[in-house]
Amino acid sequence: MDRKWDLRLLFASGGMPSSHSALCTALTTSVALCHGVADSLFPVCLGFSLIVMYDAIGVRRHAGMQAEVLNMIVEDLFQGHPISQRKLKELLGHTPSQVFAGAMLGILVACFCCQSCSVAT
Repeated sequence: MDRKWDLRLLFASGGMPSSHSALCTALTTSVALCHGVADSLFPVCLGFSLIVMYDAIGVRRHAGMQAEVLNMIVEDLFQGHPISQRKLKELLGHTPSQVFAGAMLGILVACFCCQSCSVAT
Protein backbone atom coordinates (compact mmCIF):
# COMPACT_ATOMS: atom_id res chain seq x y z
CA MET A 1 0.00 0.00 0.00
CA ASP A 2 1.45 3.32 -1.08
CA ARG A 3 0.53 6.07 1.39
CA LYS A 4 0.85 9.67 0.25
CA TRP A 5 -0.15 12.99 1.76
CA ASP A 6 -3.23 14.42 0.07
CA LEU A 7 -3.59 18.06 1.13
CA ARG A 8 -7.03 18.26 -0.53
CA LEU A 9 -8.36 16.17 2.34
CA LEU A 10 -7.79 19.14 4.68
CA PHE A 11 -10.62 20.94 2.92
CA ALA A 12 -12.85 17.91 2.29
CA SER A 13 -15.63 16.45 4.38
CA GLY A 14 -14.92 13.42 6.53
CA GLY A 15 -11.72 12.62 8.38
CA MET A 16 -10.23 13.14 11.82
CA PRO A 17 -11.31 15.11 13.75
CA SER A 18 -14.76 16.26 12.70
CA SER A 19 -14.48 20.00 12.07
CA HIS A 20 -18.27 20.34 12.12
CA SER A 21 -18.42 18.79 15.59
CA ALA A 22 -15.53 20.96 16.77
CA LEU A 23 -17.20 24.15 15.56
CA CYS A 24 -20.60 23.27 17.04
CA THR A 25 -19.25 22.23 20.43
CA ALA A 26 -17.01 25.30 20.54
CA LEU A 27 -20.10 27.46 19.96
CA THR A 28 -22.14 25.62 22.59
CA THR A 29 -19.31 25.69 25.13
CA SER A 30 -18.68 29.39 24.50
CA VAL A 31 -22.34 30.21 25.11
CA ALA A 32 -22.28 28.12 28.30
CA LEU A 33 -19.13 29.84 29.57
CA CYS A 34 -20.07 33.39 28.62
CA HIS A 35 -23.83 33.38 29.17
CA GLY A 36 -24.48 30.34 31.36
CA VAL A 37 -26.50 27.22 30.75
CA ALA A 38 -29.65 28.95 32.02
CA ASP A 39 -29.56 31.38 29.08
CA SER A 40 -32.13 30.62 26.38
CA LEU A 41 -29.37 30.52 23.74
CA PHE A 42 -27.70 27.48 25.32
CA PRO A 43 -30.38 24.86 24.52
CA VAL A 44 -30.59 26.17 20.95
CA CYS A 45 -26.83 25.73 20.51
CA LEU A 46 -26.89 22.35 22.23
CA GLY A 47 -29.71 21.12 20.00
CA PHE A 48 -27.91 22.38 16.91
CA SER A 49 -24.70 20.63 17.98
CA LEU A 50 -26.43 17.33 18.66
CA ILE A 51 -28.23 17.39 15.30
CA VAL A 52 -24.99 18.12 13.41
CA MET A 53 -23.09 15.35 15.21
CA TYR A 54 -25.93 12.85 14.77
CA ASP A 55 -26.06 13.68 11.07
CA ALA A 56 -22.28 13.27 10.69
CA ILE A 57 -22.32 9.83 12.32
CA GLY A 58 -25.57 8.62 10.82
CA VAL A 59 -26.93 9.93 7.55
CA ARG A 60 -23.74 11.33 6.01
CA ARG A 61 -21.62 8.33 7.04
CA HIS A 62 -24.09 5.87 5.56
CA ALA A 63 -24.34 7.91 2.36
CA GLY A 64 -20.57 7.59 2.04
CA MET A 65 -20.78 3.84 2.58
CA GLN A 66 -23.44 3.58 -0.14
CA ALA A 67 -21.28 5.67 -2.49
CA GLU A 68 -18.44 3.20 -1.95
CA VAL A 69 -20.67 0.26 -2.93
CA LEU A 70 -22.09 2.13 -5.93
CA ASN A 71 -18.58 2.97 -7.14
CA MET A 72 -17.67 -0.74 -7.05
CA ILE A 73 -20.86 -1.72 -8.91
CA VAL A 74 -20.37 0.92 -11.61
CA GLU A 75 -16.71 -0.08 -12.01
CA ASP A 76 -17.66 -3.74 -12.49
CA LEU A 77 -20.67 -3.19 -14.76
CA PHE A 78 -19.28 -0.40 -16.92
CA GLN A 79 -15.62 -1.38 -17.14
CA GLY A 80 -13.97 0.61 -19.93
CA HIS A 81 -16.98 2.91 -20.36
CA PRO A 82 -16.51 6.64 -19.60
CA ILE A 83 -19.12 6.45 -16.85
CA SER A 84 -16.82 4.12 -14.89
CA GLN A 85 -14.29 6.96 -14.61
CA ARG A 86 -16.73 9.14 -12.62
CA LYS A 87 -16.56 8.32 -8.93
CA LEU A 88 -18.98 9.31 -6.18
CA LYS A 89 -17.43 10.94 -3.14
CA GLU A 90 -17.00 8.30 -0.46
CA LEU A 91 -15.68 10.36 2.46
CA LEU A 92 -18.86 12.10 3.53
CA GLY A 93 -19.47 11.31 7.18
CA HIS A 94 -17.54 10.50 10.31
CA THR A 95 -17.00 7.59 12.63
CA PRO A 96 -18.10 8.08 16.24
CA SER A 97 -14.45 8.48 17.33
CA GLN A 98 -13.91 11.28 14.77
CA VAL A 99 -17.00 13.11 16.03
CA PHE A 100 -15.93 12.61 19.65
CA ALA A 101 -12.43 13.93 18.90
CA GLY A 102 -13.94 16.95 17.15
CA ALA A 103 -16.24 17.61 20.10
CA MET A 104 -13.33 17.45 22.55
CA LEU A 105 -11.27 19.77 20.35
CA GLY A 106 -14.17 22.25 20.21
CA ILE A 107 -14.56 22.23 23.99
CA LEU A 108 -10.81 22.78 24.50
CA VAL A 109 -10.69 25.64 21.99
CA ALA A 110 -13.73 27.31 23.56
CA CYS A 111 -12.27 26.99 27.06
CA PHE A 112 -9.00 28.51 25.86
CA CYS A 113 -10.69 31.35 23.96
CA CYS A 114 -13.28 32.16 26.62
CA GLN A 115 -10.99 32.36 29.65
CA SER A 116 -11.99 35.95 30.28
CA CYS A 117 -15.73 35.18 30.12
CA SER A 118 -17.42 34.60 33.41
CA VAL A 119 -21.10 34.24 34.08
CA ALA A 120 -22.36 36.68 36.70
CA THR A 121 -23.89 34.76 39.58
